[in-house]
Amino acid sequence: MSTLKRFFRDTIIYGIAAVLPRAITIILVKLHTNTLVAEGYAETTIYFVYAAYLNALLTYGMETAFFRFFTKEKEKGKVISTAFLSLLVTTLLFMLAAFIFSGSLSAHLGFSNPLPLQILILVTTFDTLVVIPFAYLRVSNRPIKFTFYKVLNVVIFAVFNLYFLLYVPNALTYGNYVPDFIASSFNSHPLVLYIFIANFIASLVTFLLLFPIVFKFKISFDKKLLYKMLTYGIPIMVSSLAYVTNENLDKLLLSKYLGKEQMGIYAACYKLGVFMSLYIMAFKMGAEPFFFNHAKQANAKLTYARILNWFIIFGALFMIIIVGFIDQFAILLLGKPEYFQALEIVPVILLANLFLGIYYNLSVWFKLTDRTRYGMYFSILGALITIGLNIIYIPIIGYMASAWATLITYLFIASLSYFYGKKYYSIPYSLKKIFLTLSITIAGSYLSFIHFRGNYLVSITIIIVFILTVFWSQKSEIKQIWKT
Repeated sequence: MSTLKRFFRDTIIYGIAAVLPRAITIILVKLHTNTLVAEGYAETTIYFVYAAYLNALLTYGMETAFFRFFTKEKEKGKVISTAFLSLLVTTLLFMLAAFIFSGSLSAHLGFSNPLPLQILILVTTFDTLVVIPFAYLRVSNRPIKFTFYKVLNVVIFAVFNLYFLLYVPNALTYGNYVPDFIASSFNSHPLVLYIFIANFIASLVTFLLLFPIVFKFKISFDKKLLYKMLTYGIPIMVSSLAYVTNENLDKLLLSKYLGKEQMGIYAACYKLGVFMSLYIMAFKMGAEPFFFNHAKQANAKLTYARILNWFIIFGALFMIIIVGFIDQFAILLLGKPEYFQALEIVPVILLANLFLGIYYNLSVWFKLTDRTRYGMYFSILGALITIGLNIIYIPIIGYMASAWATLITYLFIASLSYFYGKKYYSIPYSLKKIFLTLSITIAGSYLSFIHFRGNYLVSITIIIVFILTVFWSQKSEIKQIWKT
């Protein structure tokens, strides 16, 4: 099997781990929008925004550092133990301090009482402690186990969402059985709180199942190795925090400037960009260990170039399909028509996420050359652009400012990474093919959304034209992949 075929195979398997859980959460979007008012949905958005920040902070780049040093070091068990023990100590210290100050912190973060924040603290603690076990399953090429645990986590989350949001309210109304400890206090808490409780149950079960992986290896701690991993990982952490800012600060600022209702509407439509996010997540899960494991091969750079080319092709196809049938996707996923008013952000967000995926591809150069500080610089600049554009333009053009800020930011950092990568780790990307694919995608999406929205015959025609153009421009590449 060729290297490229092997990469596609691994990405598809990891894609299942990414797509199935997120597909279930997409279905839950409709449950949440149907059972919660826009302000309530906005509260769930705020909760998961803070969860994203805490996950980036508490893992401090250790997952990527683990991939890097697991492939470099001879004593694999020492890498696992050192990484896990480091995360264990810092996470437990965080949990203790956060619980002590949860009362005052909850008020500053916008929670009505400390309970949502305390649940969030526990969830992020358990999620952080399974980072290394999950990373080990990926780097040791055990995608089926990895996929099983990822899917199980979200299935548990979904089941308890259905239980708390649908079954319990109906059971209490019609006198059906509900455990006394739930029935006695259910109506005294806002419904949105039970989404957070479902999240906690899922994280706890996943932690209990994965925790034994750590004890398969001799427990040892290497200070020198930890120092090297931290030196490599801290810039990744800063990059992750900046990425979370790029992805989520707009929701917080929209809540501040336009109110929770408008933010909830924006956040719900933003979820339609999840299809591109799923694709990027699937790619990243397969690509990160692949890039490190194949770095020493003679044709590694050519392989990376070909991967970017095909990543853009498939991502562009997803974008054209989603934009062409955007109203149908909205009906399927969002439920209430009150959320449809922000659909104009979706093409912009899809293109922004495509450029984010391009950036992930291009970032291979600073990860393989141990120059992760450049990723930190790019991400900080991107975060500053995001913050500035949102603050300046939200009062002027509303939530479209947030969508355009996201696109501009990801285009900017992808361009920066490309030009710096040429200097330190030049990869022969086929720019002509990339520009052709992106140009057709943008033009086709524009025509479909602005001039022929709802005309599905035109949408199908645009999709067919795109596929034929790709086949024509990539025919030699397709033949080569097919033969190997």
